[in-house]
Amino acid sequence: MTCLKPEDRGPADGNAGSLDFNPFDAMTPRLPSEADKTARNGQRVKSNDVTPTGVYKPNYNILTPHMRSPDYVQMSTAAAITLGVMNGKMHRCACTRCLNLLLTYPEGCRANCAYCGLARHREAERDYADRNFIRVDWPAVPMEEIVDIVARDGENSPFHRMCISMITHPNSDADTVTVLKKWTDRITADSIPVSILSNPTTMKRNDVKVLKDLGADIFTVALDAATPALFGRTRGKGVNSPHSWKKYWEVLNDARDIFGNQKFGAHIIVGMGETEHEVLTLVQQLVDMGGHSHMFCFFPEKGSLMDHLPATPRDQWRRVQLARYLIDYVGVRIDQMRFDEEGRVSDFGLPQGELDTIIDAGIAFRTSGCPGKFAEDISACDRPYGDSPPSDIASFPFQPIKKDIKKIRRQLDMRDRALLEV
Repeated sequence: MTCLKPEDRGPADGNAGSLDFNPFDAMTPRLPSEADKTARNGQRVKSNDVTPTGVYKPNYNILTPHMRSPDYVQMSTAAAITLGVMNGKMHRCACTRCLNLLLTYPEGCRANCAYCGLARHREAERDYADRNFIRVDWPAVPMEEIVDIVARDGENSPFHRMCISMITHPNSDADTVTVLKKWTDRITADSIPVSILSNPTTMKRNDVKVLKDLGADIFTVALDAATPALFGRTRGKGVNSPHSWKKYWEVLNDARDIFGNQKFGAHIIVGMGETEHEVLTLVQQLVDMGGHSHMFCFFPEKGSLMDHLPATPRDQWRRVQLARYLIDYVGVRIDQMRFDEEGRVSDFGLPQGELDTIIDAGIAFRTSGCPGKFAEDISACDRPYGDSPPSDIASFPFQPIKKDIKKIRRQLDMRDRALLEV
């Protein structure tokens, strides 16, 4: 597995700041700069025009091949290990149950999201296929090879789900259709269902319908930012990026109409400057629409416009994880909870005995995402260590055991919080 080294993490430890939450004013991204014309739009890769030969493992010291979707896609390091195209192993877990596929082009993603390692502002620094994303490298693999391997495994495949991740690129919509069709022509939805992580900026309502008609099972929208102000600052005009809150919600509503109840959702990153009340209000809104929230803990991605900022404090993250689980799966509503003057959860809206049972079960603190084959509240998309180092786990990619639950309880700091409320 390729991970960032501890010395690369900067101010990323779970409780690096003096506060137990990341306030809006402290989480300002750097302003992006534009690359020289010779480095824009994948010019180096296209000029060198190196022919790809099989699997490409990111290597910053060689000429990056000229790879394009739909013939090539990238995949997470965990998925590559599980698929058998890379060697390695993951700390305390058997890699991943989700085959995450990412569209790829020399021009890369044309958006400039402040927290993302794939952002456009990195053009001068690193070719697109060599950029880190959620803390790891993403090797590129021919799509035909991927389908051959998975189809050969049949019912014995370790994957519970496949997910196509779109990017902001003129060809992304059409190529997503082609990649999906390559998959569904040979692999049935009953054996391995497909999720779509969409790019609303380039999509119309009919694009959503086409993906459903071709066999996609779940459609998700990466809102990421929990409020319009945060969205604009980290994904929109604030960083010279094309995304808009309005357009993302338009496509999310299309997904609700087309994919139906429990078959759509939104990604949310916790700790970028929103209050706990704000993010949980969004969680409740999604549940009321018939969808789900998939949560990530903010981690300062190396090379991003926010890599100088602190990771989400663990107590903030644990409170939101627990509250989100109660809203999504236990039927607790946000209006049953209580919040302090800083918007932090001070009461989860359940008797202590019931809350203890849920905490001890540990599922609330596992990675959240599209479901696998075990249970609706256990994600196939376990993204091992995508939002934290293994030394200080944020989202558990495996079932927490007794020692993990003990640490989670310390991070929740429930006794001290209760005393403050007296």
